[in-house]
Amino acid sequence: MGVQKKTRKFGQVKRIIGQRDSRLYAPRPYIEKKNQDKGEIEGKKKAKGDEIVREIPQVSSSLFFQYNTALVPPYSVLIDTNFLSHTVQRKLELLSSMMDCLYAKCIPMITDCVMAELEKLGQKYRIALRIARDERWERLKCDHKGVYADDCIVDRVMKHKVYIVATNDRDLKRRIRKIPGVPIMSVARGKYVIERLPDAPEK
Repeated sequence: MGVQKKTRKFGQVKRIIGQRDSRLYAPRPYIEKKNQDKGEIEGKKKAKGDEIVREIPQVSSSLFFQYNTALVPPYSVLIDTNFLSHTVQRKLELLSSMMDCLYAKCIPMITDCVMAELEKLGQKYRIALRIARDERWERLKCDHKGVYADDCIVDRVMKHKVYIVATNDRDLKRRIRKIPGVPIMSVARGKYVIERLPDAPEK
């Protein structure tokens, strides 16, 4: 039995889809949806990247709830600009008034920012500047930019909770009250008063 011969078929053409065929237009919504989904995924990825990572500040080891165990005599007192000006107005002796308030040895500390602020204020604050320049007080170097004393004091107190902040500035007091374990000293009528210091003598 021989092999059957295959006859070539002439005029056979590949089938072509008509220009008006519905299948040409059907994928469009699918492609659009696909692109939309892709855009949403990329948007979500970007949003995840932009999310702020919330960090809880580490609690100081010296704090026992709100009680600061690191605050012991001799007390380090960070002095603000207007505390010095109020001291001059009330005609108080800085060191002796502090010791009368706390019944303990105190080390007044003045930062470079406070000194710069006093120098900027000029002739009106010359007595306060003279008191600040006293060699008995300890000077603290500032390693940050700018000379805004409030930010400098708050920054220092946040890092090291071993200071008492001496200020009469309402805004600065409000900011420091939010930081646990930092006492505030201020000038009252003819004396200094201390708040938020558990070991402070009662008067």
